[in-house]
Amino acid sequence: MTIEQRPDPRTEADPRADERVTLEGFLRWQRQTLEIKCAGLDADALARRVVPHSTLSLLGLLRHLADVERAWFRRVLSGLDAPPLFYTADDRDGDFDGARADPELVEQARSAWRDEVAFAERFVAEAPDLDVTGQHHRRGAMSLRWVLVHMIEEYARHNGHADLLRQGIDGAVGE
Repeated sequence: MTIEQRPDPRTEADPRADERVTLEGFLRWQRQTLEIKCAGLDADALARRVVPHSTLSLLGLLRHLADVERAWFRRVLSGLDAPPLFYTADDRDGDFDGARADPELVEQARSAWRDEVAFAERFVAEAPDLDVTGQHHRRGAMSLRWVLVHMIEEYARHNGHADLLRQGIDGAVGE
């Protein structure tokens, strides 16, 4: 079984684009890949933990990446007071631990992830350049350029997890 869709719904980065457009394009591709991995699954499948001794699930990844987007674009780059949505200081793995087969939790996670992606996309579009900086509580000043590269890496790593999770859920492979 394959989950490849033709035509591919993802938008590939223009190989002749400048740095900013290239980074935005690669990040958009990774975000769209996560959407494809989660497509067509009900709450039970999205919350399913197919790796023994792990709380990793596709729903947990959605929740985690919503909080990652929120942390970097709202808190660090925008300087907003935006507490995590799915984890706490007492439960650092709440994004994964709290992922249960509940349609309301699935919709909450999808909605939060889409909202955080939309905020990030607006922030990037409105930033005058990639040298815009924000303050990280431990690392100090962080540039938008660094955050975009980090987000590409974050999604790429977790999309590898999503590949394995999806195959374990229903045997589907492909992008």
